[in-house]
Amino acid sequence: MDLLAFKTLPFLLSFIGSCGGVDILPPGPIDANLGKTVTIKTLVTNPTYLVILWNYSDGSEQVNIVTGSKESVTVSEPYKGRVTLNMTNGYLTIGPLTAADSGDYSINIVSTGTQTGEIKLRVLEPVSDVAIKSNLPEAIEHNSTVVLTCSAKGSFLSFTWLKGTVPVVADKRITVKNEELSSTLTITDVLRTDLVSPIFCTAANKLEEEKSAPFNLTVYYGPDEVTLSPPNVPKFINSKANFNLSCSARSSPPAKLTWYRDLKPMEAEGPILTLEIIKKHNFGNTTGEYTCRANNEKTKRNVASAGAVFAVIEPILSAEVSGPTATLIAGNSTANLSCQATGGTVETVTWLKDGKTLSAGGRPVFSADKTSLMIKSLEKEDNGEYTCQLANPVNSVKASYKMVVNYGPEPAMVTGEKAVEVKDEVKLVCTAASVPPANFTWKFNGTVTSVKTAQYLIETALYKNTGTYTCDAHNAVTGKTTTYTHTLSVKEEGALDDGLSDGAIAGIVIAVLVALGAAIGLIMYCRQKVPVESPY
Repeated sequence: MDLLAFKTLPFLLSFIGSCGGVDILPPGPIDANLGKTVTIKTLVTNPTYLVILWNYSDGSEQVNIVTGSKESVTVSEPYKGRVTLNMTNGYLTIGPLTAADSGDYSINIVSTGTQTGEIKLRVLEPVSDVAIKSNLPEAIEHNSTVVLTCSAKGSFLSFTWLKGTVPVVADKRITVKNEELSSTLTITDVLRTDLVSPIFCTAANKLEEEKSAPFNLTVYYGPDEVTLSPPNVPKFINSKANFNLSCSARSSPPAKLTWYRDLKPMEAEGPILTLEIIKKHNFGNTTGEYTCRANNEKTKRNVASAGAVFAVIEPILSAEVSGPTATLIAGNSTANLSCQATGGTVETVTWLKDGKTLSAGGRPVFSADKTSLMIKSLEKEDNGEYTCQLANPVNSVKASYKMVVNYGPEPAMVTGEKAVEVKDEVKLVCTAASVPPANFTWKFNGTVTSVKTAQYLIETALYKNTGTYTCDAHNAVTGKTTTYTHTLSVKEEGALDDGLSDGAIAGIVIAVLVALGAAIGLIMYCRQKVPVESPY
């Protein structure tokens, strides 16, 4: 077949009948990237043919690309160096692709008949330059509308917005509008959570996808949740305690924190309010309400915390009690006790005697502030430990004074045997209440003995020990003496053997009285029943 025949063959085929009903090309379109190579494959294997022709049409005219036969392959001038034809299966390879290669491609396989097929090729511009821009450099929560625009280069693009790895879902506040080469994400009344993760935009077509660089936009918010810690502050704080009041707020940028007392600003800023700062303001121990205000310079919002109401109290360091230093004697002396604090604020004064609260009235008399206690005409019951307790809302201290009231001796008493048998042991004990303890002296039948203790002991009684034993109890401080005389009788052995018991004697007496009463009753009864004859 000569060259002229090849050139005229495409035109002649239009007059030759074709065989239909068999697909020799896959369904299209075929997409390929600009500058790349594409192979248009047929659906036939080892076809029987005289000629294979590939043609191109841009919609207005059709031109031949390549014509092949068993003897030769002829490539049209515009395609030389870019096109190859596989004569075994009819595959057409084109590359590198240009934008002008987009269009309709047809194949004719000529044998006894002609098989034809068509397919569309789309040469796509690669996806590139995917970038996000914002209408705002920064945003204010609830106030700003943020418009993000994603632009890209490429053909047949589709766009997707991602928040981190999660697709952005449109709602009432968030809308997405896609165009051919861009997409717009609009967020109305932006929230701090809307852009908390990096935002990405992806542009894609069937062949490839490209993601933008991560986009971050600062959303300023707050302050909110302005809180004080600890949440439950005691009404009274010890000025020596390790106590701080802290303030926190959710805010971006971080809020400026200022402290107030009773709604008046203090010279104090920052998250911590210390007792040292409070004391420098010389508020004394008065109760006040402390609040923290958080101010955001970006959002122009100023929010106050709840108040903490308390007073800072100076603790009482210690107490001192002073009392009489002279000797106190019951019935003659008066005692004055005084209680003072060595430091701090005293709100209440309580006096106790031997651990029990001492009330005013009678002989104990308190001063108006209860720091002094006077007891007139002391009695022995006033002996004991007097405790002064000073207190305020943050602590309490105690101090004690031991009061010794000298009295007595009270009437002496001797206990012991009144009668013993010869050779028995005799113990006589003399007692007399006295402060200080009394000194004892014993006399026998009026004669002073050498015994100076409370107990007079006779190990073996003799008849001569019978007599009177006198105990003298003397108080060296009060100068008083009391005396008691005890009589002792020493009898022969067996004289004090047990006879009838007191109970037995009492029983006998009762029985005799009962019998006597019965006899008298019987006599009276008989006299009433037996008539007496008249002597007349």
